[in-house]
Amino acid sequence: MNASRQLGLWACVALVVGNIVGSGIFLLPASLAPFGLNSVWAWLLTASGSITLALVFAGLSRAFPQAGGPQDYTRAAFGEATAFMVVWAYWLANLVGNVALATAAVSYLSNLLPWLAGSIAAPAATFGVVWLLTGVSLHGARAASHTQMATTVIKLVPLIAVIGLGIWLFSTGNPQLHNAHLAATPFKLGDVTAAAALTLWALTGVESAAMVACRIHNPDRNVPLASVLGAVISAGITVIACTTVMALIPGAQLVHSTAPFADAVTLFWGSTAGHAVALFAAISCLGALNGWTFLNAEFAAQLGRDRLFPAAFARVSSRGAPVIALVVNAVLTSSILATSYGKSLTAVFNFMILLSTTATLFMYLLCALALLRTLQTSAGIGARGRSVGLAVAGALGAFYALWTLYGAGREAVLWGVVLMLAGLPLHAWMRSGRQAVPA
Repeated sequence: MNASRQLGLWACVALVVGNIVGSGIFLLPASLAPFGLNSVWAWLLTASGSITLALVFAGLSRAFPQAGGPQDYTRAAFGEATAFMVVWAYWLANLVGNVALATAAVSYLSNLLPWLAGSIAAPAATFGVVWLLTGVSLHGARAASHTQMATTVIKLVPLIAVIGLGIWLFSTGNPQLHNAHLAATPFKLGDVTAAAALTLWALTGVESAAMVACRIHNPDRNVPLASVLGAVISAGITVIACTTVMALIPGAQLVHSTAPFADAVTLFWGSTAGHAVALFAAISCLGALNGWTFLNAEFAAQLGRDRLFPAAFARVSSRGAPVIALVVNAVLTSSILATSYGKSLTAVFNFMILLSTTATLFMYLLCALALLRTLQTSAGIGARGRSVGLAVAGALGAFYALWTLYGAGREAVLWGVVLMLAGLPLHAWMRSGRQAVPA
């Protein structure tokens, strides 16, 4: 195996599942409580959309097996300027998302250690976990991969426990499972659309394997397979577990919860079990932060190699870790966190996930369109039936991204556009010192 390609199929699946099943599944039930039953429809639509997007990235990875991610897909389809805007927005989205992940980890740890919720302790602890996981990635891809696989297994424990509790209550006809607030909510398309913008955060990450294809053994096979398998596994676990929590806890109580899964378990098995779930949930958030820290640094390093970012980002240590990219990412993540000083953990989390999701949606939209463009300008990707199926996936993926952008609301979309435009000076500076990179 090539020394630079250290990740096999199951490590890729762990990366996808670990990145998807992170903070969203453990904190979003509280954010979705006001939407009631409409959030369940949003979950189902988001799960379908995420699996469709996984098929989009699977198709693109087959068309460009040596590509480094969406910058190569969109450059081939629309040119370098579009490619830069996509990767700039995605890179910033991950920085913002890492703030949300670190915040969620500390939020669940505060269930065990209440003093962590203090105005000074909370940001200090959040800074600490950002730099802790940066240190793991500085030890190289293998260390980050081992950490990811371990935390992925650990994080499934509380999810399986809650799902098992829900199945047992349903099978025994326990009335506590039938939350009156959830069942009585009238259907509103606007609420479904708004909830879908939040639920997408919990299923963002289907692109994780494609983003680090240069680190993956046999990427032509493993990237598409890991993308689809990871999306299906994550969607199934997330939808069932979150819906169960919403059915167990009254809406008025759930909306104020900082640890919904722990609160749900506490209702039936006591505070000791609730604290155990909080610990597992915190580990889950830390595992997701580990995966996204590794992925975003590798992404920035690839952009340095592609001359879309300064070449210093591509420098690696003797362990193969992109040191400059990791340190810059950690510094910028800490800076974003500093701007939220004084706000509650829940307020920081909700704002960051909406902003991160919106920026990511621009990348999803353009990658779906890039797949359609690739199918149009080439002989197709594989057999005719496969090409038709990918065309359908590309069209549905583009529609889903547009629909979810609409649901995110005007303010979030405007902030997403501002983030993208903020990269124009860097793009102009990078172009001023070099020739355009060929498509």
